[in-house]
Amino acid sequence: MTLRIDSVRGRIRISGDFRLERLDQVKGEIERSESPVVLDLEELNLVDVECVRFLNECEAKGVSLVHCSLFLRTWMSQERKRTREGTPRRSKG
Repeated sequence: MTLRIDSVRGRIRISGDFRLERLDQVKGEIERSESPVVLDLEELNLVDVECVRFLNECEAKGVSLVHCSLFLRTWMSQERKRTREGTPRRSKG
């Protein structure tokens, strides 16, 4: 599935697969949006670690994340903790 971005008055709905190669699209949409920005993640199917880190950065800058799944919230929390502790990410294999 591809990524779909719908934006209306500062509310940006991200649907589908959110991967590194689409990160610039989402960043651009956030930059063009009115403040305060809200990211609606209800229809998000798949994310990679780079996008999880980006979502953490968004929250730190005051962007609201709504309809964020428990799984994604947990992963975001783990990444924040890993960043604070300076723990390197485990490599595959």
